Order: sequence, then C-alpha cells, then structure tokens
Amino acid sequence: MATQKLYAGVKLRETRGRLGLTQKVFADRLGVSLPYLNQMENNHRPVSAGVVLALAGEFGLDVTELSVGDAERLVSDMREALADPVFAETSPPLADLRLAASNAPALARAFLELHRAYRQGHERLASLDEAMGREGGPTLVSPWEEVRDFFHYCDNYLDAVDRAAERFSCPDGKRLEPIARATETLAAQGIKLQFSDIEAVWQRDGTTLTLSTRAGASTQAFQLLHQVALLTQNGLLEATLDLARFQSDTARAIAKIGLANYFAGAALLPYRVFQAAAQETRHDLERLADRFGASIEQVAHRLSTLQRPGAKGIPFFFVRVDQAGTITKRHSATRLQFARFGGACPLWNVHQAFETPGRFLRQLAETPDGVRYLCLARDVSKSGGSFLAPVRRYAIGLGCEVSHARGLVYADDMELANPRAYQPIGISCRICERRDCHQRSVPPLERRVRVDPAKRGVLPYEIG
Repeated sequence: MATQKLYAGVKLRETRGRLGLTQKVFADRLGVSLPYLNQMENNHRPVSAGVVLALAGEFGLDVTELSVGDAERLVSDMREALADPVFAETSPPLADLRLAASNAPALARAFLELHRAYRQGHERLASLDEAMGREGGPTLVSPWEEVRDFFHYCDNYLDAVDRAAERFSCPDGKRLEPIARATETLAAQGIKLQFSDIEAVWQRDGTTLTLSTRAGASTQAFQLLHQVALLTQNGLLEATLDLARFQSDTARAIAKIGLANYFAGAALLPYRVFQAAAQETRHDLERLADRFGASIEQVAHRLSTLQRPGAKGIPFFFVRVDQAGTITKRHSATRLQFARFGGACPLWNVHQAFETPGRFLRQLAETPDGVRYLCLARDVSKSGGSFLAPVRRYAIGLGCEVSHARGLVYADDMELANPRAYQPIGISCRICERRDCHQRSVPPLERRVRVDPAKRGVLPYEIG
C-alpha cells in the first residue's frame, strides 16, 4: 500500500516563526539544504521522514501536529459554505479546497468570514426586522460565533490557562480539594463566601460572593473556580484576549467568560491527574465524575480538551444539543466535524438520548469519508431548583475513532471489526453525499436531483 505523502508547509513556517529562526538556521538544524526547506515550506515537496525525526529530536515537536490541525476542519467548513446555492455554478473541486486549507489557511478563514457575513446580512434582509436596523449598523460577524470559532480553531486547548489551573489545583503535584482551595483563595482576596436560596447561580456584591443553594455540588465548585480565575488570573486572561484580537468588545467579553470557564474546568479536573485517572478507569465517565466531584458533562467536555503537546490523550469529539437538535456546544479533536449551520445528522445517537434518560447509548458510526467512530450519548437534565423553575434538558455526545476504542470501557462487547455494525451518518443533509438515506430532510446542494412522477422511492426524488 502506498504511503500518503505529508505536506505540512504551513506548520513548518509556524514552527520556524515560533522559534524565531531564519530559514538558513532552521535548515541547518534540520540537516537539509535551504532550497529544500523552501520547497517544503511552500508545499512543493513533501516533508521527508528525516525532517520529521529532526523536528522531534531537535525541537521536541509533537509530530502528530504536522498531519492534524486546522486543515480538515477548514475543508469541512468550506465545503458546507460552498454548498450554498450562490456557489451552484462555481463550486471548486475538493482537491482545490484541500490545497487552500493547507497552503493558504488565512485566506480560507477570510472566505468563511465573508460567507458568514453574507448569510447574516441575507437573513436580516429576509426577516425585515426594523428593530435591528435601528441599532446603528449591526455587526456582520456574530460575537458568539467569533468566540466559538476561537476555541474551535485552537483545538479547545489553551496551554497557558490550562497549566495555570493545574498549578492552582496541584501546587505540590497532588490535587487539593477544589472547594476548600477556592474558598481559601477567595478569602485571601477579601471575598467572603455565603450561600442563599437565590435564582441566579451566583452573584457578587462588593466583597461578598453568594452561591445558590439550588445548584449542585459540582456546579458550586465550578462557579467558585470561575471566580478564582476572574480575581487571580485576570492578567493571563487579558493577555490571551489581546492575542485573540476579537473584532468587538462584546466578543471579548464573551470570550473572557469562556476563558474563566476553561480555567474552572481545568482546575476542577487538573490535566495530569485527570488524564491518569481517565486511563486507569478506561474513560468511564461515571467513575471519573464520582472521583472528582464533577458532572458527567464536565468530565466529557474535559476529555475533549486533553490535547497538550507531548502529553495528548485520546482525541475525542464533544457536542451538546438541545431538544430541537441545535448544537449549543461543539468541539472535535478528531476528523469528525459538526455542521456550522443547522442541526446534526438525525441518525446520530445523540438525538435518541432524550428518549432514554439516565442511560448511556453506544453507537458505531461511519461518516461518508469512511472514518469509523465509537459514539456515546446521554441526556443531561439541569433542574432549576424548584417546582416552578424550568428544567433545562440537553443531550451530550462524546466519541473517538475506532482505532482508540479499546481504551474505552464502552467498547467492550461491541463488534468493532464488523463493517455491518456501523451506522452510516453524515455532517448535515446539505452536504451529505449519501444517496439512499431514509432520514434525509433536503437534497444535497452539490448534486442534481431528478424527479420522476411515475416512480416514488424512499425519497420523492433521485440524487444524481
């Protein structure tokens, strides 16, 4: 079988820039000629095995970063954007998209930003919402989407924030009890902690922090650590926000909450201690939640962030959907990408989780590109704390490629080697290439359809 050639020019340039080296010095340390390095950086030649070994030995680079990263996510996002009818006659081939993602990722992201602005402008015009027209020039890029993309494209792993949280929770390498540690830290900041039957999860008034007695223990711990981040890590959070260069103050404010939440999750489940426990329990979410005093959702989300260079965990995808099928949280360290517009594939087991509360659902799934996954799903209910308060219901999905499935307790007794055991799923109907799916809601925009009034199959049309 032929080995796939590795083109990683962008990663090479990024690595050299991060080290502050000239091409000549970088080429010398890699043991190659200057023209050869130049050709590799411009993707005119593949990265050789010798260069890969030199990158690992000379610079300690995690060589998996050369073959994974933004490129596949960019290709998936561009394919979905180009499925828009406006590109019906000009959609480029997949090979061109891969070249753009590999050689010009900044241009690809600019295209996605432009398409997002077009969609939002089109939706505003279609809605004829005069109220938005009086806001003094609405922002073309949604602050929420901008922040979500920020976390998405840094693999939902922020090294400086993650390590700061780990130092806070494990100052001597041993994990301290999080609530006691956070309470002590807040007291040193002059913040008095109290509990009360309030509707808000927390509120801070001067030097008093009030937590709701209606919140569960895991939520209380998380919110305490969130306050620790805001009060003791403000300089780090602001520096990270400066590097992100958000386009609006609103996006920056949303991102700061996200960074504080990231710190809280990483402090509640510190990297090395949590990773070791995950490996020991074979990623049993219930045992991990019990051991760390966390919720199932917190544990699942944290597993998807274990992407520290040199100490990576199993690459997971994580998603949370509401009862309407809208994706409210998403992250993928795998090749599985989620639809940016619309809902997830209806054949995915995450939608069935609402029908079986309190149970984990397992699914073997295969995407149109032939990649196979082990998928878990479970409903998550969040009580408002009283009879009159609404109950928020979500479903979470967690999974990995089957090559890693043996490291999960959930893979036991599943027919991983049986091709017929895998459910065919897609990203979204708009771009899914499957021709005979019985759950298809709309035809794929990249294919022509034929309607035969004398014939009716599963669908009222045939896909060319």
